Amino acid sequence: MKLRAAFHVNGFPVLLGLFVLIVGFGGGAAWGYVEVAKEQNVPTLVAAIVATLVVVALLLLATGLTVVNPNEAKVVQFFGRYIGSVSEPGFFSVVPLTDRKSISLRVRNFETQKLKVNDADGNPVEIAAVVVYRVVDSFKAAFAVDDYEEYVETQSEAAVRHLATTHPYDAHDAGRTSLRDGVEVAEELTVELRERTGTAGIEVLEARITHLAYAPEIAQAMLVRQQAAQVVAARTQIVEGAVGMVGLALERLAEQGMVELDEERKASMVSNLLVVLCGDRPTQPVVNTGTLYS
Repeated sequence: MKLRAAFHVNGFPVLLGLFVLIVGFGGGAAWGYVEVAKEQNVPTLVAAIVATLVVVALLLLATGLTVVNPNEAKVVQFFGRYIGSVSEPGFFSVVPLTDRKSISLRVRNFETQKLKVNDADGNPVEIAAVVVYRVVDSFKAAFAVDDYEEYVETQSEAAVRHLATTHPYDAHDAGRTSLRDGVEVAEELTVELRERTGTAGIEVLEARITHLAYAPEIAQAMLVRQQAAQVVAARTQIVEGAVGMVGLALERLAEQGMVELDEERKASMVSNLLVVLCGDRPTQPVVNTGTLYS
């Protein structure tokens, strides 16, 4: 079985017809009942039975009246059999004696709890995500799973756990995706959730990481590691810049012929420039003022 439209007609003409029939037949039956009751009892009993059957039939027709709100679907069942869904907003009349279950088609969002998971490098991390979804198949949402909202929550937490175990918190190698790469990770999580929730008639619109941090027991150690990595990266850039500046200085001196340097003096000059450029403290110049005699 799959999603299909249930038989439904505009409910206002049906309601008006029922009102006219009930009022008209009710008044006529009461009048006929009084007239017949004056003559004999048997026709009175027959008139009462007919009146009762007609009223029951009209009441049964009235049980098919239903209201469908915007962004809502009514799943219609006739004694346990699925006969279709009504997704158009309005006042309708469907098959009488049917059970109608409301399924919201509005866009919803759900945020997972902060989950503690080991990432791809084995480091414990805390991670949470927000999932934006909506129901696109009311039949699957009503009958494929027990509770589609609970199903989405469970599958979201499972997908977030799987994502955390397949990627590291920090990617130390080039070309490796980390949990901190927001766009790539969000796209991967969205695709996985769409595959997981399609069975329940759910369309996942977006899924993004909302919380990501190292677990408290290793947070301080990882902070020191991150600081060390940043220091190394900064020093590497400083050294590369300093080497370029020293090479440029030697080339300019050679081009302008300001001073002739042998290999030993070049090495001394390179050493001094690198110390000045790569040092983390300001330099203190030493001025040679000659020899002092007492």
